[in-house]
Amino acid sequence: MDLQKIDKGNDLVSLFHQKGGEVDFALPFERDIFLFDTYVAGVMHVENFEMIEPDLKNGVELVFLREPNNPYDAEAIMIQTQAGQKIGYVPKKDNVIFARLMDAGKLLIGKIQEKTQKGKWTKIDIGIYLRD
Repeated sequence: MDLQKIDKGNDLVSLFHQKGGEVDFALPFERDIFLFDTYVAGVMHVENFEMIEPDLKNGVELVFLREPNNPYDAEAIMIQTQAGQKIGYVPKKDNVIFARLMDAGKLLIGKIQEKTQKGKWTKIDIGIYLRD
């Protein structure tokens, strides 16, 4: 039996062809799954925080970085801006499960929910999300 190719334009490759014969591949599905509400700890100890603070608005996405060699907390998770500026940490009382998730290769992010001034201290409430 001979194999024959019947080109009706219904094959998988033709589904990706959009215009001008160029292949336009679909992006993978991505979503942020809300996990927890908390705040940024250690803000008062960040050098030059007053320079970073104006850019920290509601909805701004934050980067989480594990610090397993942190001398004060083996489950430490540093919080940075998208530009790589440190703004603090996930509070120690909240970080154990999130550190385990990150150590297992899961991508966690933060999103600023609210920022309030309490004297000289800036309180930054965040939501923690699993990017899946």
